[in-house]
Amino acid sequence: MLAFEDVLAARDRVAETARHTPLDYSHTFSAMTGADVHLKLELFQRTGAFKIRGATNRIATLSDTEREAGVVTASAGNHAQGVALAATRIGVDSTIVMPERAPVSKVQATESYGGNVVLHGRDYDEAAEKAHEIEREEGRTYVHAFDDEMVMAGQGTIGLEIYEDLPGVDTVIVPIGGGGLISGIATALKGQNEDVRVIGVQAEGASSVAESLQKGHRIERDGVQTIADGIATRTVGERTFEIIRERVDEVVTVTDPEIAVALTTLLERSKTLAEGAGAVPLAALLEGKFDYDEGETIVPTLCGGNIDLNTLTNVIMRGLVETGRYCKIKTVLEDRPGSLEELVEVLSAAKVNIYGIEHDRTSRDIAMNDAEVELDLETRGEEHVAELLAALEDAGYEVEVLV
Repeated sequence: MLAFEDVLAARDRVAETARHTPLDYSHTFSAMTGADVHLKLELFQRTGAFKIRGATNRIATLSDTEREAGVVTASAGNHAQGVALAATRIGVDSTIVMPERAPVSKVQATESYGGNVVLHGRDYDEAAEKAHEIEREEGRTYVHAFDDEMVMAGQGTIGLEIYEDLPGVDTVIVPIGGGGLISGIATALKGQNEDVRVIGVQAEGASSVAESLQKGHRIERDGVQTIADGIATRTVGERTFEIIRERVDEVVTVTDPEIAVALTTLLERSKTLAEGAGAVPLAALLEGKFDYDEGETIVPTLCGGNIDLNTLTNVIMRGLVETGRYCKIKTVLEDRPGSLEELVEVLSAAKVNIYGIEHDRTSRDIAMNDAEVELDLETRGEEHVAELLAALEDAGYEVEVLV
């Protein structure tokens, strides 16, 4: 099993490639939660995520023969970039298999770091099957995204940095996909102070670890569905599962809407952009998924910031909907001059900003002399939405909330 000494040894190997990322005290999230919150900004790491640490440590331990043959791996994006850059820096050829639906930005970034990208499969697991096929055919070394002691040790250097920068830390929150990151961080933290609590967080739509812990053995989900593509794995690793059972204090889950709210809140209040997997620890804290004491020193590990811009647009909109900052309503107006103006007057009195209006006079659900109207509205929060709906009802409108 991975040992604390392995993490210490990894620190020297990754020092020239990986940055010591900031640990930033957050007034905003401390005030919101009542805890003493410090954000581990690993999203400022080279390649935009923590994966460069594990990839660098693993590739540094290759024999001369293995370096000559090259490496292969499978990844949804961040590990791909880490392996590509780590391999290129020491002159090793790399082939990276990514799911066909991997974000374009991550595919392009991986290629820019020198990796040969092969797109295959619906998700990480199908991409991994293809990568192992290439491993057998070409004699390359497979660099596992998480279930490898040297990869875990590299990721664990984050834990060394957290404890070095904040020796009084009480709780560290870490996202879990396959388990490599949390295995390394938990090993590093427990090796320095057994009392530091480690909380793991999974997306509800990819909660293999939480389910495996409940059943007492590793389980594999039939599929995964989450906006946090960086942790969208069907199962936890064999090695990582044993470490999680021994060294992680608690594992909780968060929903996609909760992740979206955390991501948009982080962006708006801290001016920091995280990907879905990177926002998962903050989501767990903001939603109170685990117990903590007032003033407890807590570190959410924001592990990556590589989010596709198309995904970002959808996530921000979902976050606004969840917090009552945006809503879409439908109502029916009499099709006569002035009826729309009367509706707009109600909206204006409620201090609502109109993004867009769409008329439909052809719907079979309305009378011939009526018009169905959909409105996209900017609102100020859930209470404001409730006040708006009450004002519309008082004015005689029957309103359906679409989002």
